[in-house]
Amino acid sequence: MTSYPQPSFTPPPGACQVILVRHGQSIPYIDGEPFPLVDGHGDPPLSPRGLWQADQVCTRLANEPISAIYVSSLTRTHQTAAPLAAQIGLDPKIERDLREVYLGDFEGGIFRKMSADDHPAAVEMRQRGDWAAIPNAETNEQLRARTVGVLERLATDHQDELIAVVCHGGVIAAIVGHTMQQSPWLYSGVRNASLSHIVITEDRWQLRSFNDAAHVGSLVGDHDPPD
Repeated sequence: MTSYPQPSFTPPPGACQVILVRHGQSIPYIDGEPFPLVDGHGDPPLSPRGLWQADQVCTRLANEPISAIYVSSLTRTHQTAAPLAAQIGLDPKIERDLREVYLGDFEGGIFRKMSADDHPAAVEMRQRGDWAAIPNAETNEQLRARTVGVLERLATDHQDELIAVVCHGGVIAAIVGHTMQQSPWLYSGVRNASLSHIVITEDRWQLRSFNDAAHVGSLVGDHDPPD
């Protein structure tokens, strides 16, 4: 008798598999002490927890057949990628357009305070589901266009390969929203050091997993790093 086991997923020929990695936790913003800017964006380094999370990302991905690692122009993505890059012997490549959403007048960490204080622009941003409510910030569409443009190019360059893209929460929400043809705000709150898996072909984007953070926490919370 012939048996027919359940098959495993196999990407179609020419597909690029992308693991989107959100950077680890960055240091807190202190009122009145804005972060330094790179490309106009706040550039805090990782916190001690974030450095631990970067090590867990390395442990999780070290045995995957990753052919390239990409990072944004911001320090926290470089630090998150560093343990994995060292482990598998790849030099991360910088893609400037993978940087986080531009927060206009709230850049440099100020957004965190304005959001926590329910500044009217932050409230409007949440109600509208669009970054453009922040004065001089990027719009959802501007963020989507630049980040999706990067992945389209990388997918062409890495057909039949698996790549890791270490980037930012807003970037991942924009890319997943594009993949699912939905508002990126449905995918906000991406966890630090989480993994999302997308398969890209010439005519289709497919989401395989989203916001997987089992290596740094439970389903609903984070582990504390060991002493």
